Amino acid sequence: MVAQKTKDSPKPAKTDKYTGEQIVVLEGLEPVRKRPAMYIGSTSLTGVHHCITEIIDNSVDEALAGFAKNVWIIIHKDNSVTVTDDGRGIPVDKVPKYNVSALEIVMTKLHAGGKFDSRSYKVSGGLHGVGASVVNALSEWLKVTVVRDGKYFQQQYKRGNPTTPVEKSGPPEILKLPDLPRKFKPKITSGTVTSFYLDQQIFKESIVSEYDTIRKQIKERAYLVSGLFFHLLDLRTPTEAGPGNLEDHFYFEGGIASLVEALNRNKSPLHDPIFIQKQADNVEVQAAIQYNDGFSENVESFVNVINTIEGGSHLTGFRMALTRSINDYGKKIGAFKNGDESITGEDTREGLTAVIYVKMPSQNLQFEGQTKTKLGNAEIQPLVQTTVNEALDMYFEEHPADGRKILEKVVLAAKARLAAKAAKDAIIRKGALEGASLPGKLADCQSRIPAESEIYIVEGDSAGGSAKQGRDRKFQAILPLRGKILNTERARLDKILEFAEIKDLVIALGMGIAESLTPEKLRYHRIIIMTDADVDGEHIRTLLLTFFFRHLVYVITNKHLFIAQPPLYRIQIGREIQFAYTDEELEKTLKKYREGKIQPSISRYKGLGEMNPDQLWETTMNPKHRLLKQVEMADATEADEVFTMLMGNEVMPRKRFIQTHAKAATLDV
Repeated sequence: MVAQKTKDSPKPAKTDKYTGEQIVVLEGLEPVRKRPAMYIGSTSLTGVHHCITEIIDNSVDEALAGFAKNVWIIIHKDNSVTVTDDGRGIPVDKVPKYNVSALEIVMTKLHAGGKFDSRSYKVSGGLHGVGASVVNALSEWLKVTVVRDGKYFQQQYKRGNPTTPVEKSGPPEILKLPDLPRKFKPKITSGTVTSFYLDQQIFKESIVSEYDTIRKQIKERAYLVSGLFFHLLDLRTPTEAGPGNLEDHFYFEGGIASLVEALNRNKSPLHDPIFIQKQADNVEVQAAIQYNDGFSENVESFVNVINTIEGGSHLTGFRMALTRSINDYGKKIGAFKNGDESITGEDTREGLTAVIYVKMPSQNLQFEGQTKTKLGNAEIQPLVQTTVNEALDMYFEEHPADGRKILEKVVLAAKARLAAKAAKDAIIRKGALEGASLPGKLADCQSRIPAESEIYIVEGDSAGGSAKQGRDRKFQAILPLRGKILNTERARLDKILEFAEIKDLVIALGMGIAESLTPEKLRYHRIIIMTDADVDGEHIRTLLLTFFFRHLVYVITNKHLFIAQPPLYRIQIGREIQFAYTDEELEKTLKKYREGKIQPSISRYKGLGEMNPDQLWETTMNPKHRLLKQVEMADATEADEVFTMLMGNEVMPRKRFIQTHAKAATLDV
């Protein structure tokens, strides 16, 4: 059950019989185009990526069923997409009950597919069997070519409606394009080729998918389905080296243990990954665990290759088992004084990197929300809890050295938690004695309505003074920082709260921190970082972003955090003054003056303190004219990796990053 290295998961028994008899129809496609967000979550770029991964997951399902070995994904120059696999191919024979080809039913009926029949698919990642038809309904055109027994069959659609019958054909023309690398012209005897162009009537914002987003989703699946080869090609950005400059291939034998090692790449692991695997009836549970010497948690959960970013019953079971097993081990070896149990779930998460992965029959899946972000099957929680509990108990028994390292890490986290609680309580008591529980240097706003209030976190007393004089007191608060704050990536919460500038910031925001975080008490719904446009200012901004990401991530995920954009240049002709926020904007303005043969006076701002209150208000704080950048987090895993690399203890990853990107740096010297 427990091993240091993961091996290939046992393949489910193959079901060679996959014909039209396994296709079950529930309803038609009409609702999809009327309410697309109900099926794909959003009609923004997120929805575009969701559609692409739905088609990819249909091919992945063939691999999970034990048939496909390769999946090819091509993004074409016109932003259409082709997905090919070497699985069994969608059946093309007629479904007796409906006297229509199985292929047409799968592509045009909402709840139709082999995934409703447990004989065809034991597990699947497709959207309850509706993925292909939903993508078809939301595509301007879609074409499917099926290869079965070496023969080709094809059907074409427009906005979900067939425009041709299912008919015999030759190899798909799209795979004969002259600019395709040889690897993307597979000769397969069975499989499915799906090409589609998403409908701009539905996706009005954009249908231009992001290569990096698709690449991440594919790489994620390659870790989860060991032994499946993914090939990704983007033809949209040709270079001198040829059209296929954006090309990636992924294949992993190590499974989720390899994924955990990758997540810990820039950190210092305390032990080798612990791999857990158990098959119970039709459900397979896998978990991989590895602690590092950092302070943050990075746990990912999956069900049938779907990333359940909101967790669910499997993640709850995992966390309960982890806390219990470590507590039991601590009691067993006498690590707790007087038999006192002092370990909480929060303590076990410090420095934890883990992946929990459940494979189960697709027809039994219960997700909270159509886009599958949280697993709802209650029966999975005790199964995962028992599996992980038993496996960890055995692991600690067989690997006492690793067990003690983990226990020492967790006990230290518990001590830090208690120390942080004492420090936080002291802050609250001290604040209460001072009257309004607010730091003296905070210039608060008059409004007490959070939705209309904003706070500027300003670098330096000089800029703070200008900001206090130039602000609109009704809704703008100013909190000046004296110097650089602590690097919170390298410190525990008890040490962080001892730092005066951070303590003042926590008190000013009013929502608390750590386990006492109370989001509804946030006093300002716009938190604006305003620093100088130089190296020191950027460093202070990075330190603040690190603090918010690690300890108050709520303000990022709920879109309360912003970065002010002060101007770089002051352009004056006589009494007329203009401001330029970028070098490009400056050049555009100067070009206009050159044409009129006018010589303006140009000043480069080195700091906010150089502006008088009126200038700071007009250029950087006035809602009518200012530029604000909203801080968003598209990928928590990638953000964790970047903060660890840039702000953590390991020097070599940071050195490699600097060497790689040195030529792209803009130096202000």
